Amino acid sequence: MTASADLLQRQKAAVAGGIATRTIFAQTAKNAELWDVDGKRYIDFAAGIAVNNTGHRHPKVMQAVAAQAECFTHTCFNVAPFEAYIRLAERLNALVPTGVENRTMLSTTGAEAVENAVKMARAATGRPGVIAFSGAFHGRTLLGMALTGKVQPYKKGFGPFPSDIFHAAFPNAYTGPSAEDAIASLERLFASDIDPERIAAFLIEPVQGEGGFNVVPRDFLVRLREIADRHGILLIVDEIQTGMARTGRMLALEHFGVKPDIVTMAKGLAGGFPLSAITGRAEIVNAAHAGGLGGTFAGNPLAVAAANAVLDVMEQEDLCARATVIGDRIIARLRMLAGRQGNERIGDVRGLGAMAAFELVESRARKAAAPQLTNAIVAEAEKRGLIVLPCGTRANVVRLLPPLTIEDDTLTEALDILEASIEAALSQP
Repeated sequence: MTASADLLQRQKAAVAGGIATRTIFAQTAKNAELWDVDGKRYIDFAAGIAVNNTGHRHPKVMQAVAAQAECFTHTCFNVAPFEAYIRLAERLNALVPTGVENRTMLSTTGAEAVENAVKMARAATGRPGVIAFSGAFHGRTLLGMALTGKVQPYKKGFGPFPSDIFHAAFPNAYTGPSAEDAIASLERLFASDIDPERIAAFLIEPVQGEGGFNVVPRDFLVRLREIADRHGILLIVDEIQTGMARTGRMLALEHFGVKPDIVTMAKGLAGGFPLSAITGRAEIVNAAHAGGLGGTFAGNPLAVAAANAVLDVMEQEDLCARATVIGDRIIARLRMLAGRQGNERIGDVRGLGAMAAFELVESRARKAAAPQLTNAIVAEAEKRGLIVLPCGTRANVVRLLPPLTIEDDTLTEALDILEASIEAALSQP
């Protein structure tokens, strides 16, 4: 029996069955490569789901964490604050383009960041309602599931959910609706379900992650900001997967020129250590009463040290520019493959920076989803030594999230494996 097979048996006997996993049991990892317990090498195009933007074990991140571990590993910021947290807050305040003075709170997970952003919005506006969008993913907590616009596997069997949460349509350039139709759905929501004067915030991803890597049209985001301003609604931008240079900018919203009121960040923020942040306009973030915000592990010192090092690396290595180069190479290869005769089941290629994806269909004319083909490509890539992930509300999108520090030769090798995997899956009856 292989070491992986043994661990799989032990996992089934010890770990909650509701946690869906792959069968790659990690042993070591470095930059864009990962080795399993049997010594098999993989190129990692998942990056811990956009967490390891600076690669596995970036030396500067590891050095920062080791240095902090020599001082202290935990105090609870509520009990004994420390300088590195304040410094990181200062840096994030300067990063988020609200156009006014900002404040920051650190937390532990993306879902925790979203929940605190909603708390801040409700405290600042005195309103209860929140509007999220179809296809959204905002976490697995009870409020996070309510805000998420995808039932399977995230919401099925876990209700009832918190009230005053509503969903409008997210525009989709490939399958619809259009930006105009999505705005119309929002106006219908105001007319039939919730008075806009009771809405505290809109919550939106500039590029949907779990929903299928759908990039929001600029005109839709501009209109959403205008509607928010007209009704006194706050705009919360969820940058948990899109942030930290992933799309070619530190925050994806920089591509659109729209000012947020609050931004949530996590994943790539701390290079593999659990940390999230809520940054927004000072009067909003400060609206909660003293003691209303916090958490035992929120802003853990090791994670904060990692995050400060991550921001240094992103600036020193110009990872925003690198993300654009990586994304251009991936998109070019995918479009070449989609244009090849016999590959008509690649229905759409899309992305922003190094957040790229392709959608699989039964035919381009009907655009019917092909989830089985999607799973076959993912499995074939894994067999050949490349880790990629599926996503999408129809489970028919393959997403590509390489570390932004990936070497050119490794990127080329990965794209060659991906091409061979697609061709092999498409050739199967």
